[in-house]
Amino acid sequence: MQTANDIRRTFLDYFVENGHEEVASSPLVPRNDPTLLFTNAGMVQFKNVFTGQEHRDYKRAATSQKCVRAGGKHNDLENVGYTARHHTFFEMLGNFSFGDYFKEQAIEHAWTLITKRYGLPEDKLLVTVYHEDEEAAGLWRKIAGLPDERIIRIATSDNFWAMGDTGPCGPCSEIFFDHGPGIPGGPPGSPDEDGDRFIEIWNLVFMQFEQISKDERVNLPRPSIDTGMGLERIAAVLQGKHDNYDIDLMRALIEATAHEANVDPDGPYKVSNRVVADHLRASSFLIADGVLPSNEGRGYVLRRIMRRAMRHAHIMGCQDPLVWKLVPTLVKEMGEAFPELGRAESLIKETLKLEETRFKETLGRGLKHLEEETGKLGEGQTLSGEVAFKLYDTYGFPLDLTQDILRGQGRAVDTDGFEAAMERQRAAARAAWSGSGEAATDTVWFELRERCGATEFLGYDTEQAEGQIEALVVDGKPVNKVEGPTEFALIVNQTPFYGESGGQVGDAGSARTLGGTEIAVSDTQKKVGDLWVHMAKIEDGVIEVGDAVELSVDGARRGRARSNHSATHLLHEALRRHLGKHVTQKGSLVAPGRLRFDFSHPKAMSHMELKAVEAEVNEHIRGNSPVTTTLMDPESAIKHGAMALFGEKYGDEVRVVAMGGPSDDPSKDIYSVELCGGTHVNRTGDIGLLHIVSESAVAAGVRRIEAVTGAGALEYVDSREGLLTTAAAAAKVTVEQLPERVEALIEERRKLEREVQDLRRKLAEGGGGGTSEAKEIAGVSFAGRVLEGIPARELKGVADGLKQQIGSGVAAVISSDDGKASLVVGVTEDLTDKVSAVDLVRAGSEALGGKGGGGRPDMAQAGGPDATAGPAAIAAIEAALAETLS
Repeated sequence: MQTANDIRRTFLDYFVENGHEEVASSPLVPRNDPTLLFTNAGMVQFKNVFTGQEHRDYKRAATSQKCVRAGGKHNDLENVGYTARHHTFFEMLGNFSFGDYFKEQAIEHAWTLITKRYGLPEDKLLVTVYHEDEEAAGLWRKIAGLPDERIIRIATSDNFWAMGDTGPCGPCSEIFFDHGPGIPGGPPGSPDEDGDRFIEIWNLVFMQFEQISKDERVNLPRPSIDTGMGLERIAAVLQGKHDNYDIDLMRALIEATAHEANVDPDGPYKVSNRVVADHLRASSFLIADGVLPSNEGRGYVLRRIMRRAMRHAHIMGCQDPLVWKLVPTLVKEMGEAFPELGRAESLIKETLKLEETRFKETLGRGLKHLEEETGKLGEGQTLSGEVAFKLYDTYGFPLDLTQDILRGQGRAVDTDGFEAAMERQRAAARAAWSGSGEAATDTVWFELRERCGATEFLGYDTEQAEGQIEALVVDGKPVNKVEGPTEFALIVNQTPFYGESGGQVGDAGSARTLGGTEIAVSDTQKKVGDLWVHMAKIEDGVIEVGDAVELSVDGARRGRARSNHSATHLLHEALRRHLGKHVTQKGSLVAPGRLRFDFSHPKAMSHMELKAVEAEVNEHIRGNSPVTTTLMDPESAIKHGAMALFGEKYGDEVRVVAMGGPSDDPSKDIYSVELCGGTHVNRTGDIGLLHIVSESAVAAGVRRIEAVTGAGALEYVDSREGLLTTAAAAAKVTVEQLPERVEALIEERRKLEREVQDLRRKLAEGGGGGTSEAKEIAGVSFAGRVLEGIPARELKGVADGLKQQIGSGVAAVISSDDGKASLVVGVTEDLTDKVSAVDLVRAGSEALGGKGGGGRPDMAQAGGPDATAGPAAIAAIEAALAETLS
């Protein structure tokens, strides 16, 4: 049997043999298309190549592209597990020609691979073509020898592909496999085409035209090829299966799921096993590409997928988190083809485990609420959108999870009502939000990028350089001239100023025209990828587009930021070595005064872990090893051990920053190697010192360390030492004796507080003598006190003392403090069957202007805003007691 891994390898090897470049799968977060939530087809990474915006050094390519369809218009989530061919994650095998070969070779490659390499019987295959594409029909007859009845002409847009309303487009040709008359369904284009007998396995797109407008279409000068064949579908056909979930890859995951859940993989929980297996793949690959669960955007889609899998684990009776235990099986099955799975294995497991643990805490309550609401409905009645929204908003149930649960009950959800409730919440959030927009929209920067080209950055090697003014922007509009005093944005053809990116803040400094006009630069920003924008101001003088300027970076400010940036690299590696390989960077801020580093980790670091990490970083700082920068392609960099953020966009050439090796031979035992475009110190010793200031939570599974380095670290340590010296002087001890002295002072204070509390209690009880102030109410002793300045926390002790004095009866104590009144009522044990302290304290609270109160029958407390109503409250309690005993 050909395994899924064999099938993938055969596909790629065939096209490599036929002159194609094997191109690695792009990340699931698209690098070049902001309109897509996730990569959902093999051609996504080549989109700009097809449109001519990007050029590569090859004209033919073959890929096995990982894809996700679980959000937006490409959303198969609800069907996953119930059908034979729906997935959230799938692989798309594809071959591409960028203006090289066209229809004839594409058809020949497809037919040869399927019938010769894969060995599918020719009589089981048929094809479709666009009804106007007689050229393709003729090629199928010529190359494959197919008769006309097995070349089906389709007149709809199903067989005509377009990138959008305008742009490249062309006819398609699809290859179908006939599972035989034992399976219901008819051929494509027939009334029964939705059946399962004829299954599409490969789609060939002939990119032949360019759509200029709605009514104008012209031939492309270099027609191209884009194909897509789902690995899971072709594997099912080649392995003699009718269901994608029966192929070896999915079966391994399903059986691992069933084993961990202790259920039959094909028994009553068949759907749940399939859901978990599918969603394990999608979740793991998304996490490996840098997506973490959250409540918005890509992170929310990931959370939906994860929680649907976790709900099905719950259905199977799993009491402990399940999904994370399956990650090693996934890595074993797919890690060779996708090594990012192995690199991120620890992070994937920790993320899945944490999310499932948290979801279990709310799942039970949410299911109970849903059960209560559906219990009010008639048979088959739709659940209201308001209830579905509450499940989402309060219990974290995505809408599709609620729909999945109700599916087994034959119920639907009022999705319009859900969206209306969601929009009401958004409207409320918009109404509560205040802020101001950007002075200049991104549109102006795109326009300037087109006009000026990319800015060349010179700042790796120098802090001073000359440049020519390419553009000036005032209040969001390009201008040709600026006269002082004015704030504006400055764009030059080359600059030593670093533009904010990768967490490192932008440079500040100054510039000067050859005519003598002084320019202050307060910040530098990167716009649209490679356009450096200097936020500037002139007090007087004039500058114009075309002027030459001398640019000077604030070297001291840059130096502090540079030290902090290099320290983050050492910190990242130290965290990975002490906490585990699941630690990856999730954000950073590298400013002149401090650094902030966010990283993936499921729990707070201990004090010992923090000190160990800090010590290791400082050890490498003291080692004073060279910081080296190497330019190489991303694939080579990663092979050499460089750490990269998967899903981050990297160009053809990347900077690899290495530090922490032995100073005598930096090629040995390099400590930290990362892809980074920021500025760095020359040697680790230039950092001086790192001191961790704090460690805290940022989001689920994300922690934050704040630290200072160099002069900033020394200033921080000096300030702390100053505080210690001041505190020691005040305590009249040495700094070394200060901890012991502080402990003694704390103990002394506790002792004094206890003594004061005892004295206050005795004074409140009348000095400890007798019960002369007690009165009888219906034969029960009652002692009431109205006190001043007794803290509320001490009133129970006073009430207990009064109860001991009277022996049997009721004690009520009221004290005013900070303008408010506190009340405690105590009842001796022999009377609690007749008198409740809770009833009496509520009567007193009402007199104090309060509401309610609570406690036990023998002791209750309450309060109120009227500190002057103490006597009235005592009277109210006496009256309530008398009424109770009457």
